[in-house]
Amino acid sequence: MPRLIRGVARTAVIAGTATAVSGRVRRRQAEKSAEGDAADEQQTTQQAPPAPAASGQDDMVAQLKQLAELKDQGILTEEEFTAQKAKILNS
Repeated sequence: MPRLIRGVARTAVIAGTATAVSGRVRRRQAEKSAEGDAADEQQTTQQAPPAPAASGQDDMVAQLKQLAELKDQGILTEEEFTAQKAKILNS
């Protein structure tokens, strides 16, 4: 009987430790995710929209390339990209 109680107690301790560790890991991952989301949001708000196109074909191409890079990085949505592209092409 003491062996049985000792085995049950050992199992309870192991299960409790595993639960505590997994809870801590889950909290750390959630904190890191929240920090990453905040950093992404801050970076997005710091990005200025592309300036209107200056004179010359080269400037227009450079601005379109920069706009495409911002879209590829996920900074601009498809709608924002289309609107800015139209502004550049129509100026």
